[in-house]
Amino acid sequence: MFTPHRKRLAVSAVLGAALIAVPVTAHATAATSADQAAVSVSAAAAVGLDDPVKKDIAMQIVSSAENSSLNWKAQYKYIEDIDDGRGYTAGIIGFCSGTHDMLELVEYYTSIKPGNVLAKYLPALRKVDGSDSHSGLDPNFTKDWVKAASDSDFKKAQDHERDRVYFNPAVNQGKADGVGVLGQFTYYDAIVMHGDGGDSTSFRNIRKRALSKAKPPSQGGNEATWLNAFLDARVWAMKQEEAHSDTSRVDTAQRVWVKKGNFNLNTPLDWKVYGDSFHIG
Repeated sequence: MFTPHRKRLAVSAVLGAALIAVPVTAHATAATSADQAAVSVSAAAAVGLDDPVKKDIAMQIVSSAENSSLNWKAQYKYIEDIDDGRGYTAGIIGFCSGTHDMLELVEYYTSIKPGNVLAKYLPALRKVDGSDSHSGLDPNFTKDWVKAASDSDFKKAQDHERDRVYFNPAVNQGKADGVGVLGQFTYYDAIVMHGDGGDSTSFRNIRKRALSKAKPPSQGGNEATWLNAFLDARVWAMKQEEAHSDTSRVDTAQRVWVKKGNFNLNTPLDWKVYGDSFHIG
């Protein structure tokens, strides 16, 4: 699960023949809303965040917040304890020794490449799971992580776990909610930071909180209104924890693109996060 690094640290809407019976003015208003929803759903179905180009953009944006760099592919080797209570944070989406996803990553890596340099740490990773302890990991775990990152199988393992645990669930929910690429990205960024567990600040409960204020396009809602409601709920969740209290990755990035109506996350993109400016041409 992502935590702030160095600096901090979705069924289309259908309006059936019943619309024919309503007054012309009401019909026009409803039709406009339906058209907006249909466009959003169509866009989401046509191009999603899982398009390779869009996915790379998503990874660059997340890396800008997590590593102060657009070079996300350089982060396979990243590892440090950022003192957020989650132990070691590492890799391309911030797998943490204290939040189970690092353990699952090393278990998967070992299943595809037995005897790898990290396999010997599995007993320790199981013991420290759920805590910030380094017991059984120090002093060489960080060095061995960097060593493993030069192995293409370890990079593939990180990609696999990113997609299985975070990216695919976010994109699938986004498409089900009828949001476009930007909306799918807002989901991805949220699930990466907050996970999708049962606690009040998890992705599913952020979405549930937003549903109390607005409807997604799949339910006839306006896309911008829905995304702003989701981002409001996201900001609330972020402020529940000091390590996530800087909300600039929402305020001066995602919210800006919603305001501009850039629901397909088209380039060029300009944003700021934690005071730094970034650009994708």
